[in-house]
Amino acid sequence: MEKFTLEQVAEHKTTTSCWVIIQNNVYDVTDFLFDHPGGANVILRYAGQDATAAYVPIHPSDALEKTLAPEKYLGSLNSESIIRLKEGGKNKVQTRDELRVEEAVKSKPPLKRIINVEDMEEEVAKKVLPYKAMAYYASTADDSITHFENCRAFSRFFFHPRVMTPVSGCDTSTTILSYKSSIPVYISGAALARLGHPLGEVNLTRGAHKTGILQMVSSNSSLSYAEIAAARASRDQPLFFQLYKHRNDTTAEKRIREVEALGYNAIFLTVDALVPGNRELDIRSSNYLEDFENQDLSAQSKTDVDEGEADRLGTAGGLVVNNDTDMTWQKTIPWIRNITKLPIVIKGVQCVQDAVLACEAGCEGIVLSNHGGRQLEYSLPPIELLYKIQQQRPDVFEKTEVYIDGAIRRGTDVVKALCLGAKAVGLGRTFLYAQSAYGEAGVVHVVRILQREILFVMQSLGVQKISELVPQMVERVDWQAASRAKL
Repeated sequence: MEKFTLEQVAEHKTTTSCWVIIQNNVYDVTDFLFDHPGGANVILRYAGQDATAAYVPIHPSDALEKTLAPEKYLGSLNSESIIRLKEGGKNKVQTRDELRVEEAVKSKPPLKRIINVEDMEEEVAKKVLPYKAMAYYASTADDSITHFENCRAFSRFFFHPRVMTPVSGCDTSTTILSYKSSIPVYISGAALARLGHPLGEVNLTRGAHKTGILQMVSSNSSLSYAEIAAARASRDQPLFFQLYKHRNDTTAEKRIREVEALGYNAIFLTVDALVPGNRELDIRSSNYLEDFENQDLSAQSKTDVDEGEADRLGTAGGLVVNNDTDMTWQKTIPWIRNITKLPIVIKGVQCVQDAVLACEAGCEGIVLSNHGGRQLEYSLPPIELLYKIQQQRPDVFEKTEVYIDGAIRRGTDVVKALCLGAKAVGLGRTFLYAQSAYGEAGVVHVVRILQREILFVMQSLGVQKISELVPQMVERVDWQAASRAKL
């Protein structure tokens, strides 16, 4: 295979001939430029250069193999060029954001001082994360109203505890799709874990095993599905797969067959994020970083010329541009059934009618979710939708397993959902923050926090088993509780 110099690669930096270097290998990406989900400009920014630092944290190791034809791999850098790149990396001046992160990591508290989920997110994770990663993880739709209301909705439900009942043998375990879980909580599918930690999704897989909970893997994970599967303690460790169905049926089928062959145990078909959402924090992140690094020096070159609308995709938008936007109950579910025997769960149900349709389609589960408030503004908080289904169509809970996700922060939130009929709840960003801040240990610590809180609530309600949590134990009030206060 041919060896290239840095100078040879640098000659190919246009739309008619575009080469990039990734991990010392040289690729011709000219034909892929305008098929790239994030747009051609993302690649052209690194045309003729080393793109490794930008590429690796957000792409699985097999992404190039799946995307580019074999002949597009042109060869590798020669030894002299590899040495020059390495030396250049050593002499590279740290950015202001890198220096900020370095200081934040040095001053982060010992893990034992993290006593609740909010501590993990606000006091540590958002401080130690690179700004681009924080903006992607934290971004929400439009004015963040849905995200805020997802949280606030839990405060409209109050308990009716029963006293003078034995609770010393309280058991927090349950099953999700017949797989045992130590608590009624699973790791919900969330993309790009390596933005926050080099091991990324592996931290989640190992943490799930150590604590006995279940993990859902995103179609847009930053490690390959095979690498995540290989991180399991054994093939018996369950893994669920969050499927973003590709608009090309052949591509989608390959993805489903791949994860089934790897031993994944269920398909969670995501239906609430078919098109890029308006996540403005994520969209603005590159502008913020430019201003932060330049410390307003860039203002000298600003003009009044209108250069057109800015890139509206951000990190998140590019992940979903190839999603199938024409899925239907009548077509898509039977199509998946024809490919796999795995259980199908619909992730992103947002109204009672669709919960009923999912049951009629024979789905083994549904997730009531508005994508964590990251997609459609003013979509109903999942806990409110859960309550509506309990009031209007309680038969749904007899026909399928119901889960919710979005804004779960406390054991009280989990137990309220279970009282209203949910089988379990999913947490996505919480576990991304935990692994970003403390790696695998952070994941384990969050599970222990939730387990302690869930156990306390169950004992306080006077129950010993998850199955004893019933709708009569909660009441929805028509007044607004006080907002959560930090002591």
